Amino acid sequence: MASSLTAPRLTTTFSSSPTLQTLLFSNKLSISISNPFLSLPAIPNSLFHTQRRSIFRRRDQRRAFVTVRAESENGSDASRHYDFDLFTIGAGSGGVRASRFASNFGAKVAVCELPFSTISSETTGGVGGTCVLRGCVPKKLLVYSSKYAHEFEESHGFGWTYETEPKHDWSTLMANKNAELQRLTGIYKNILNNAGVTLIEGRGKIVDPHTVDVDGKRYSARHILISVGGRPFIPDIPGSDYAIDSDAALDLPSKPEKIAIIGGGYIALEFAGIFNGLTTEVHVFIRQKKVLRGFDEEVRDFISEQMSLRGIEFHTEESPQAIVKAADGSFSLKTNKGTVKGFSHVMFATGRRPNTKNLGLEEIGVKMSKNGAIEVDEYSRTSVPSIWAVGDVTDRINLTPVALMEGGALAKTIFQNEPTKPDYRAVPSAVFSQPPIGQVGLTEEQAIEKYGDVDIFTSNFRPLKATLSGLPDRVFMKLIVCAKTNEVLGWHMCGEDSPEIVQGFAVAVKAGLTKADFDATVGVHPSAAEEFVTMRTPTRKIRKGPPSEGKTDSDIKTAASV
Repeated sequence: MASSLTAPRLTTTFSSSPTLQTLLFSNKLSISISNPFLSLPAIPNSLFHTQRRSIFRRRDQRRAFVTVRAESENGSDASRHYDFDLFTIGAGSGGVRASRFASNFGAKVAVCELPFSTISSETTGGVGGTCVLRGCVPKKLLVYSSKYAHEFEESHGFGWTYETEPKHDWSTLMANKNAELQRLTGIYKNILNNAGVTLIEGRGKIVDPHTVDVDGKRYSARHILISVGGRPFIPDIPGSDYAIDSDAALDLPSKPEKIAIIGGGYIALEFAGIFNGLTTEVHVFIRQKKVLRGFDEEVRDFISEQMSLRGIEFHTEESPQAIVKAADGSFSLKTNKGTVKGFSHVMFATGRRPNTKNLGLEEIGVKMSKNGAIEVDEYSRTSVPSIWAVGDVTDRINLTPVALMEGGALAKTIFQNEPTKPDYRAVPSAVFSQPPIGQVGLTEEQAIEKYGDVDIFTSNFRPLKATLSGLPDRVFMKLIVCAKTNEVLGWHMCGEDSPEIVQGFAVAVKAGLTKADFDATVGVHPSAAEEFVTMRTPTRKIRKGPPSEGKTDSDIKTAASV
């Protein structure tokens, strides 16, 4: 990592010319250096539009006088004219956030991005980036679509009957999903335009520490930001050309009849739930014994059990060796344990890699890790002082809200004279599997390693809805508490609504609230979430040795046939 770089000390100065003073302070307008928005006195309606145009002219004139100086020597020439104060390569979540904030702070900013496409390539991308166009948003839309199958099944116990079985039309889903993506990319373009950011369509490549080439045209910049995200990774095995990745899986021309999903991470589980809900026969192949490496062990066991009950078949400790296409067009997957035939699709969900190829980084000395991730310091600065990077391209915590946080912190660091480190403490996350998972803080294994003595509270119960539906749905909840301080170190849930519930509890975990604070909170009844404030008895107590077993709330509920 580029940890040897010192914290940037930055100053923002204004020209002392009388003209600028007149522009800034005439007509009783007040300006805050730390906030670019103008505070206005009451304006008569008849003068509003004239005054508004005047204000924006002043903002543009003010921007022309702003000079950003990096006293920590970013290699820029203070006397040199640059086309832009900040040039961002990649208009995904982190890049758009950093660019918009920087522009609002008075910088002259440009962003370059490839033309829109639902599937990314060396020549296509789109304003909005992975999350908006081929990640979080379209995936969640497909999750919504697939959940109806389970809800139809649940509804019978509540008195609903259907004269005919509901049918799903894949083409309608794809058309509506793509229309929404077009709407969203348009919104992102408007966000940039309204912030005064120049949007340039094309592929950007860094020529030197202060120059970016976009399809043959060069632009100079005092600072360059790389926010190009990542791309799906497909291992090189015989027949891998037949496989699809997550990009393609979100935009297939027809629904798979039988699919092999290779991988045991959150992307694999989310697509397994999607296709299973849409009545596809789903097989998941994982190299390890369990799914979701890095998650809490009890959550890993619970989600596998629940997804298996819904008809998904897991092939554990099986590594793919080859994909073979049969004469009838179907595919066979050969693994270290044998061959499974008859797949209409084979999908790799084996992780993502930083999208740093052909950016010119090696030539100018930007340090990268073995997987292509850009190495940065605590302020997102690379080994080249004028070049910065945020988001998945740095391979820190690859989540959209984290990229947003990093982009905002970077803009403050460079253009607000306010060096700001992203805060990675207690970052919540969700897996939109079926059932979904929410988590924040430490796993049990991490807590034991860090604190030694911990108390574990768990609850595994049948939710109220399942009492009438008759389905085998269950909910798992877990709190990890420091035995010495009573602080809640980790919060985990697998069950319906867990992604919604975790957001509120993440505030509590980040604030360092104790188990006593949880216990003193009145629950919302009837709800699953109230369980987190009613678990009183530890399931087990870890005291740097064999865990001591206690009677659990789950035991009590089971005895009561709940």
